[in-house]
Parts: sequence; C-alpha cells; structure tokens
Amino acid sequence: MRIFYLSLIFIAISTRVLSQQTVEVTGIVSDTNNLPLPFANVVVKDRVGLGTMTDEKGRYKITVDPFQTLIFSFVGYVTTEVAIRENRVVNVVLKSANTNALEQVVITAAGPQKKVTVTGAITTVNPKDLRTAGANITNALAGNVAGVIAMQRNGEPGSNQSEFWIRGISTFGANSAAMVMVDGFERPFNEINIEDIESFSVLKDASATAIYGSRGANGVILITTKKGKTGKINIDGKVEHTYSTRTRTPKFVDGNAYAALVNEAKITRNQEPMYTANELEILRLGLDPDLYPNVNWQDEMLKSGANINRTSLNINGGATIARFYVSGSYIDEGGLYKSDASLREYKTNANLSRWNYRINLDLDVTKTTLFRIGVAGFLEKKNYPGLKDDIWYSLVGQSPVSIPKAYSNGLVPAYGTGNKTNPWVLATQTGYREYWRNKAETNFVIDQNLDFITKGLRATARLAFDANNENNISRKKWPEQYNVEKRRDRNGNLIMHRISPESLMFQETSAAGERVSVYELELRYSRAFQKHRVEGLAKYFQREQRQTVNLGTDIVNGIPRRNQSVSGRLMYGYDNRYLVEFNFGYTGSENFKPGHQFGFFPAVSAAWNISEEKFFKDNYDWLDFLKIRYSYGEVGNDNFGGRFSYLSTIGTGDGYNFGESISPNPYTGLYYSQVASEQLTWEVARKQDLGIEMNLLNNLFTITIDLFKEKRERIYKQRSHLPAMVGIVSQPWANVGVMENQGFDAQFNVNKKVSAIDITMRGNITYFKNRVIAFDEEANNLPYRMTQGFRLNQARGLIAQGLFRDYEDIKNSPKQMYGAYQPGDVKYKDVNGDGLINDDDIVPIGAARVPSLIYGVGMSLRWRGIDVNVHFQGAGKSSYFIDGPSVYPFVEGAWGNILTDVAVPGNRWIEKEISGDPATENPNAKYPRLSYGGNANNYRASTYWLRNGAYLRLKNIELGYTLPQRITRWAHINSARFYLMGQNLMVWDHLKLWDPELASGNGMNYPLAKTVTGGLVINF
Repeated sequence: MRIFYLSLIFIAISTRVLSQQTVEVTGIVSDTNNLPLPFANVVVKDRVGLGTMTDEKGRYKITVDPFQTLIFSFVGYVTTEVAIRENRVVNVVLKSANTNALEQVVITAAGPQKKVTVTGAITTVNPKDLRTAGANITNALAGNVAGVIAMQRNGEPGSNQSEFWIRGISTFGANSAAMVMVDGFERPFNEINIEDIESFSVLKDASATAIYGSRGANGVILITTKKGKTGKINIDGKVEHTYSTRTRTPKFVDGNAYAALVNEAKITRNQEPMYTANELEILRLGLDPDLYPNVNWQDEMLKSGANINRTSLNINGGATIARFYVSGSYIDEGGLYKSDASLREYKTNANLSRWNYRINLDLDVTKTTLFRIGVAGFLEKKNYPGLKDDIWYSLVGQSPVSIPKAYSNGLVPAYGTGNKTNPWVLATQTGYREYWRNKAETNFVIDQNLDFITKGLRATARLAFDANNENNISRKKWPEQYNVEKRRDRNGNLIMHRISPESLMFQETSAAGERVSVYELELRYSRAFQKHRVEGLAKYFQREQRQTVNLGTDIVNGIPRRNQSVSGRLMYGYDNRYLVEFNFGYTGSENFKPGHQFGFFPAVSAAWNISEEKFFKDNYDWLDFLKIRYSYGEVGNDNFGGRFSYLSTIGTGDGYNFGESISPNPYTGLYYSQVASEQLTWEVARKQDLGIEMNLLNNLFTITIDLFKEKRERIYKQRSHLPAMVGIVSQPWANVGVMENQGFDAQFNVNKKVSAIDITMRGNITYFKNRVIAFDEEANNLPYRMTQGFRLNQARGLIAQGLFRDYEDIKNSPKQMYGAYQPGDVKYKDVNGDGLINDDDIVPIGAARVPSLIYGVGMSLRWRGIDVNVHFQGAGKSSYFIDGPSVYPFVEGAWGNILTDVAVPGNRWIEKEISGDPATENPNAKYPRLSYGGNANNYRASTYWLRNGAYLRLKNIELGYTLPQRITRWAHINSARFYLMGQNLMVWDHLKLWDPELASGNGMNYPLAKTVTGGLVINF
C-alpha cells in the first residue's frame, strides 16, 4: 500500500516537472529606431534545427526549455544572445553593425580585425555586389572593387574571364598578376560558386601583403567561404535562367555596297573597275548566287541569343560543438553559334558546364580546440567547334561576295584554307573539341587556444592538398572544299577548283595535371592591457607544386616547384588612437643560386584615429570616425617565367672544321645554349600608401581615399641587346629593369532611411599611371623612340595631320617614305624636322590598351518587399589602334569585310570626279581615299587610327520582390525572393564599332554578353 502511495506522489511530481519543461517565449525584434525587423532569425543555442523567424511586424513566437539561450540575428546587425529564465516576453533591440565604426570587422592577412585597428590599405566588398550572369566572378570586379583594374577581352563560354590587376601594372617582368587566397590557401577564385563566398577583401599595400612574402608582390585577394552557424538548419536554394545576346558586333555592308566600294577603290587609283554594270545588276537581283553571292555571314552563323542556366543549393546549421555548411551548384552556359541540324552525334556549339561542391565542417573538439575540415572542387566540361581558333577571323574577314554558304551543286565553297576558309564550315563541319577538368581541394585546420599558457595566445596548424587534372580531346575533320572561276563553261556549269581535300575525322589528345600541398604553422598573440593593445604573429609556410602529367624527357619537369617562408607581424595600439605595425616576410626561392635564395622584406605602417581624441569628440560630433594611416614596405618577386636560371645549359651543334676548305672534316661540338645567370636575384618593389577613412553624420556617409606610389627595381628581363663581341648566342636573364607606378583609389557609401525606404549609394574609382625608368634596349639619339621615360605598353605611331587636300599640298609637305600617295591619303607630321616622314617620326601617342582609370557608381532602394539595384561601370585613360582587314578597306584585296561606317559617304574621302561633289574631298574624313590591295602609306599605326578606349556602361540593373511572410509561412518556407536582372544593357563610348571593353583592334573577338536573368531564391 505504501508503494502505491509513493508511486502516486512520484507521478504527480513528474507531471509537475514535465509540465515545466517547455515555455513559450514571445516578443518583438526591432532596431535602434524602434522599427521592427521582419524575417530576423531567432534560434535556440546549441539546438540544431530549433528556431523561427519574425513576421512582417518583427514579432516572433518560440517554444524552448527553461534556462536556454536565444540567439537573435539579422543581416547588417550585431547578433545578440538572451538567456531565458522566468521571462516569457523578450523584446530585443538589435544594433546596426555599422552603428559604431570601432566595431566593424575587416578580414586581413592576420585574420579578422576591427576596422579601427587596421593600418594597411584594405578594401572590403559585399559579395552580394559581385553579381554576374555567367560562370566567372572576375567579370564583376571592374567598377565594384576600389583598387582593382579589370577588363574582359572575350565573351566565349569558358574563355570569358576578365584580366585584373591590383592598382594597375607595376612590372614588365613575367608576373604582374595578383595572388588569390581562398580560406587561407592560394587557389583560383574564378572557379568558385559565388553563393559560397562569405567575405571578399583586397590587400593593396606592402604592410597588408608582407606576411605572404614574394607571393603577395602584386597584391592579394582574400576570400573566405561560408561556414556553418549555430542554430536551426537553413536551406537556401537558387534558380536562375539567363538569356544572353551580343553587346555589339561589327556591322558590315551587303554585297551590293561592297561591289560598289570595290569599283570605287579601283577607279580612284586609276585602275579598271572589278564589276561591270551587268554584274552589278546580277548581284543586285541575286540572279547567280554561285558566282555572285550576297551572304550575311553573321546571320548565317550566329543565333540571336543563347541560354544560361544556374542552380545552387546550400545547407548550414549545427550546434555549438559542431557546425556544417554543404553546397552544390550547376551552371550551363550556351554559345551563339548555329548548328547543323543534320549533326546528331555530337555538338559543335560553344558550351560550358560546371558542377561545384563544397563542404565546410567546424568541430569544437574541446572547449579550447577547434578542428575545421574543408572539401571543395568542381567538374567542368567545355565544348567547341573543331577549328574554333579560326572562326572569328573568318567570320569578320569573309566578304559577302567572296563565296556562298554552299554551291548549288552541293559542293562546299572556300575562299582559302586555314582561317580564310568558309566560316560555316569552321563552325559546324570541322568536328568538335571537349575539355574536361576536375579539381579536388581539401584543407584541414586545427586552432588551439593557449590561454592556459598566457591569455590571448593561439596556435594554428593548416594543411591543404589539391589535385587538378585536365583532359582535352579534339576530334577534327573538314570536307572537301572548292572555289570557282567567275565564269561558267559553254554548258553553263561551274568551273571548280579544289582548295583542300577532305579530311576524315581524326583525334588529338592532350592532358595536364598537378598536385599542390601546403603546410602552415602559425602562432598568434592578442591581448589588451587597459588602454594598451599588443598583437603578434609568427608564421611558417611551405608549398609544393608538382606536375604529374606530360613530364616528357626533361628532368626539370619532374622537379616540384617549392616555396618556403617565415613571416611575422607585431602591432601596438594605445587607446584605439595610435597604432603602429611591423610586418616582415623572409622568403625562399628555387630560382636563385644556393646561398642567395632567401630575401627579407619588411614593412611598417602607422595609423592615427583622430576621432578618438577628446577634442574631436567634444567639438565634432558629426564626425563619427576619422583615421589617417601610412605604410612603407618592400616586397619581393621571384617569378620571371623560367626555372633554375643560375644553371647553364649545354647544347650540341656545329663545332669545328679541320683540314682545307675544299675538303673540311667537320666535328660536332658542345656550346652554351643558355648562359647561367648566377647573379639573378629578387625583383624588389618599394611601396608607399597614404590613406584616410571617414564616417560622417551617424554613419550616413563613409569614404576611404588612398594615395599610392611604388617603385619596382631589378625587374627581370632577358638581355636581347648584348653585343656580338660578348660571344653569347643565348639571351640570359638579368635584373635590369626599373619601373614606377603611382595613383589613387577611393570608395564611398551613403546609407539613408527615408520613412520606410532604405537608400544606399556607392561608388569607387581607381587610377594609376606607370613609367618605365630603365629598360634593356638599344640607345637612340631620339629620346622619344626609347621605352624608358614612358608608360608601359605606350601606344606609338605617327602623328597624322588629316588627309592631303591636293597635289599642291603634297608638293609643299615633307616627303613620306611609305610608298606612293595621292590627295586623300594620310598626311603625317615631320617630328624631327629632317624633311622626311619615316620611322624616326614615330612617337608616343595616346595611352595604353589597359585602362588606367576604372570607376563605378550604383544605387539601391528597398521599400517593403521591393528592391531596386542599379550599377554603372566605366573605364578611361585607354587607347588602341584599329587595324586589319576589317578596318582597312581592301588591304588584302578580295579578303576582308567592309564596315558600314566606311560606306557612309561623309565618312571617307571621295574624289569629286566620282561623287560629283567637291565637298566629298574632305581632308578630315574618318577614312582615306580607298585603295585595292593595301596602301603602305595609309595603313600605318598613327593618330589617324588611334581610338579612345573610354566607355561607360550600364553594368547591372535588378528588380526584386520578396514575398510577404504570410504567404511564405502558408507555403512552409522562411522567405522567397523573385528577381529580374539585366547586365551590359547599354554602353556609351567613342569607338562605336564593337564593344569597347574588348580593346580589340579589328573586332575579331567573340562578343561580350548582354544578358537578362530571371531568378528565384528560397530559404527553408
């Protein structure tokens, strides 16, 4: 009986306890202006999958166990934790992450740092601003990232990545590219799924990059990928469909206009016309398309557009002891070539397909030990026509009257062989190429808190192993091709001449592979003592890159490339006002003679946070943050494009002759095919940076401005001008170059909330100008003919003074030494005053092909669920020559198309006897008197053909709508956003012929893409 009563008491107590195990917590999440934050995350700490989101009015409801902790988070706000005890109503106010500049965090080479303690030049970018429709994130850099110069020169899928440089080009040696670090390891970021990027930073000065030694000589881009977060499991899905067209391609005349221009080119040079009146009529009426075709090759070969499809899915979550992030993505990018409908066995169109994956796992092994595992990679396939390299030359160069697409008797026409064959054949009848690439990246990190030794001490060990493999298969063929005489036989049949025999499909293969292993050990110390702060870092680095495929017979190919370095950092700060930092890299290289392989490269920097001074706080409350910083440092570069230059190479060749000349006895001999460069050493860059950072009016306006200067000495160059008396047949490497680069970069942001509308404006600008101070070249008594003293890759040519007006003008002008010329031909300036126009009059003109100025400005509006984003991007201080068969009319006779720009009567010089109007003999016309077969005088690099490469384009415009939460909750999802985005929709420029960003002289490039994208982003 007693047992029965005890059981009843136990059941009653258990019921009481169980009834208290869970509690319902409600509340409102708002910002410091008392405005609710819709869709904020509310999760239970250390409970995977348990959480909720606030509604449109910032309200939430969640059931938790007593004494647990809730975590409140919202993008752009500081995460807050609240312990639940007896309280059932918890209202939380989240502070904006931008409210206090002292709390902002910047990713640096030494890890996350508060913005106030950073003394180097670092640009941070929100990954959401790096929007692009294709597979290459590099195409979003220009105009979005202060300090980065970028340009895209090709639009073909798989080959459409942009070239980029940090603060321009500072060397004419082999290596001017920036280094990219992904999660602490050197890896290309162009292959990353953009949805995986958590943070994006650009390290620009010596103090910011010194820790990377020689690898950071040209600047560093730091990317960290997303990690798992404590709380409920989040699933993010994204689907995009893009329709891609051409931005601008060259426009050419039709067959009728072409024939008329041919006749004019002949007549104006006192030659017989090529087409009779009857032939012109046959061409106009299309009576004989075999002998007198009229083909628009762009219409025949190119589709109006192509499709791009992208899908990505990522899952993240976890508890305090274990967090995970898993993602996968797929992109399929189509090309613009038309296909032959009869070909069903394979595809000939350009295409890129890529599958990406990533797994990031964080484990708290103990309370002081963090273990991170990262696995990522991709599988990529690219497809192209069999002879893809010749397509655009043939497409742009093939005139409308040269050949038909196909002869009426079924035979295949061709103007010539190689890149002068039938464009349709090149695109569809030459087989196909497949490029397969797969890459696996793994990294392991152990981070150990050493507070038990001394507070603020941590040790980190990193290990990475990457494997990269490529397999390329080309299956090529071509049909038998013919050309015809411009007449028929007595029976009316075509008179055929075979241009090339048929080639049945054959196969060519190639492969490449490499393995990369990286080891790092790092010791950090960070400690605050009242107003004093001390930070230190010591790091050991070792990297090995080994070629695994196609080693050949050269033993050097089997020797791995190795880098080794020790680097460090010391920082002292007082009261967040005065900061000083010392960085160094002690780096080794295999490229230098033993005993001279290591170089020491130090950097110092200092910053003064003026806004933390009492007199500033008391008198300038409108100025939230003001910092001035300066850095000076040296960085080294060992990459000159070769290996083991300190060793000589011995070759076998013609040796000695013994005996008389009429009966010599030759013997082969040994000689130095490459002389050793034993004194070759580090290329050294001395960099300076002066920067100012400001936040104004309660962080309404932020601006950062940097002035930079760099002097690069001991630049690598092969000695190509050694006198013969030295007795060296090779061109040894030497440190003979000096170059200077200086400029500025800046960025600004304006953030304002007007009623319920969030407004953001942003802009950035980067400008650089370099100058070659020393260069290995022959001396010249004309200083302007030298490379030194001018910018790198400076455009050079004659100075054109318009066109000759008449023979009197020719008579009274200096003699031009480039062949015969008449009125209407280009007139040049006699620069050196010797009465002759020759190569001594070639001078630096314009700028360089790579723009020295890149800028961007954008604006974002957000109202309730609607958001609008607009971004403009531009370039300036760029110039290049236009030339070749697409620009110089009839320079190669019958080969070469004619731009519609030439056909406009007012654009070219026309003899009055032909036009009947003296006004057409315009000395300021855009094109000179026509000639057939080329004109050596007119078609020379000069200001006449120099074009301004500046442009401004509407880079991106986006309209999005986020569904109300009442709808998404009904659908059992957290949020859903639809958007429509356009890229490269408009461009304003001086060139007008093709897309100016290509910086192409002849338009023979696959065009850049103009895209319209529709997408959906869902969060579960």
